[in-house]
Amino acid sequence: MVKRLMAAATSLVLAGSLAACGDDKPETSAASGSGGSGDSITMGFAQVGAESGWRTANTKSVQEAAKAAGIELKFSDAQQKQENQLKAIRSFIQQKVDVISFSPVVETGWDTVLMEAKRANIPVILTDRAVDSKDTTLYKSFLGSDFVLEGKKAGEWLVKQGDAADVNKDGSVKVVELQGTTGAAPAIDRKEGFEEAMKANPKIAIAASQTGDFTRDGGKKVMESFLKAQKDIDVVFAHNDDMGLGAIEAIEAAGKKPGKDIQIITIDAVKDGMTALAEGKINYIVECNPLLGPQLMDLAKKVVAKQDVPQRVLTEETAFDQAAAKAALASRQY
Repeated sequence: MVKRLMAAATSLVLAGSLAACGDDKPETSAASGSGGSGDSITMGFAQVGAESGWRTANTKSVQEAAKAAGIELKFSDAQQKQENQLKAIRSFIQQKVDVISFSPVVETGWDTVLMEAKRANIPVILTDRAVDSKDTTLYKSFLGSDFVLEGKKAGEWLVKQGDAADVNKDGSVKVVELQGTTGAAPAIDRKEGFEEAMKANPKIAIAASQTGDFTRDGGKKVMESFLKAQKDIDVVFAHNDDMGLGAIEAIEAAGKKPGKDIQIITIDAVKDGMTALAEGKINYIVECNPLLGPQLMDLAKKVVAKQDVPQRVLTEETAFDQAAAKAALASRQY
């Protein structure tokens, strides 16, 4: 009888132990999906593409930061196509990653897939570029630059040059604009900021504006067409360094001196752009920092752990003239 009682008691203890293990396992699994303490995190990251030096540096920063943070990164290159990003995000949802991050190719058309992620309880962090969704609960945070401010800085510098009569002889300032990808947040916002700053000097006018798709080849081709169609161009405003570098090639091929015959303003401050600025071929660059990886991984850990994070996290950036570029080049990381 005693033996039977002892056996029964032992069975109850074992059953309790097994039940506890059975309870622990789903909690661990759930914690893995919600950033429980000590659990590994898997991030799905849908990148725009590799259209520029800035984007290459941005990708490297994300990959290196994920490795340093111990976060498993599932990476997808959309090759500048929204449909590729949508497929990647839906794949991440099917794979039940812990967090999704992406830099939207364009601002529009994301609500449906973001709702799918929300229903799957997978938090989303936007990086570099924003979306135009009115429902801000579809993503946890946006990490990136103030593109309107970047455009405004570029315009303010030009206004100062125009006021000082350094741009040309007749008082008017004829600008051609190399826009980024049509519909992309930086293209829309940088144009808005630049035009807002221009209002301070009515003598400054944009004579032509066309997309170069943020690529060097695109900037070169558009600039070639501008040089054929427009006379006496004073200034090029390029939405990124790569298009500005393409414009330099076109200007030089036309027998003109970039930085002197035609002044050039760009945004990004990648190493190739900074080198051209130091050489006097570009006149002014507004910085857009691509090294978002460490901040992104910090945000990812917090949102997966269900901690409160700011709706918008801005990066700190500056601007460069020729002297500042020469001073900064030696230590430039990208």
